[in-house]
Amino acid sequence: MGNVTAMFADAGFTVSDRCAVRPKSFDLAARRGEDLVLLKILGNVDAFDEASGREMRRLGMYLEATPLVIGLRTRDEELKPGVVYFRHGVPVLSPDTAMGLFVDDVPPLIYAAPGGLYVNIDSEVLADEREDRDWSLGRLAQELGVSRRTVSKYEDGMNASVEVASRLEELFGDDLTGPVDVLDGAEEVREADPMPEGPGVDPEDEHLVAVLTRVGFDVHPTQRAPFKAVSQSENRQSLLTGHSELTEAAVKRARIMSSLGTVTRTQAVYFVEETSRESIEGTALVEHGEAEDVEEADELRKLVEERTEQSSA
Repeated sequence: MGNVTAMFADAGFTVSDRCAVRPKSFDLAARRGEDLVLLKILGNVDAFDEASGREMRRLGMYLEATPLVIGLRTRDEELKPGVVYFRHGVPVLSPDTAMGLFVDDVPPLIYAAPGGLYVNIDSEVLADEREDRDWSLGRLAQELGVSRRTVSKYEDGMNASVEVASRLEELFGDDLTGPVDVLDGAEEVREADPMPEGPGVDPEDEHLVAVLTRVGFDVHPTQRAPFKAVSQSENRQSLLTGHSELTEAAVKRARIMSSLGTVTRTQAVYFVEETSRESIEGTALVEHGEAEDVEEADELRKLVEERTEQSSA
């Protein structure tokens, strides 16, 4: 965890505090400019379960972030440098691959998928090279040891195995491969499963969710985050929202929410039954009664902003 935090700091990212609560789908948030990454750090990436994968993907959508796992190995082998793997739809990198991408600005070119290792082929360059040589689809297929239909698919945008890509570059002498765009979630090669649906509302939060919905927020509950939900107004501005009694555990969560809010460029608010405090380190505290008196989303956002400004002052 410390090494990954230091690596992202060296790469110019602002890194949040560690999400030291359980259960947790991600460990850190990190931002550099417009690039926001939600990070899960594991020794064995097989420990990354489906529930965490679903939540990280949803949070990536709500917060306009890239979910990413950094790990050392599976139960069977070490992760190879320069290769993007996937677990439950989330890109997975080894520390060396992450170092190359974020510190050295050298993106990975290979990704793992069922059946082996693959690369992105520049289909237009491939078609131009073949036509410049006046080769038919059949001729190139023969040179590659594949079918004519497969060559046609390469030129239509299908990716190729590492072996085929290597043979293509031997034949044409040009670089025909493109990088895997990890910071866009590697959507062009990611498993084609649809965005998972969110969990239902915790019964203890139903009244508060009804209040937030009434004033104009879309409330997206979480199950494995330091906050109970991401609440978004019509203009897509987000609030990290928490809710519970104001216990020591709640104070800890509010502090983490404040750090995450800074990195994700969102406001953080914790709803409680009663308190004499205005905020906790940048997370606004709002009593239930105050929330019920709010008439519209901007009114709540202004209340949160006032209390967080008082905290910073």
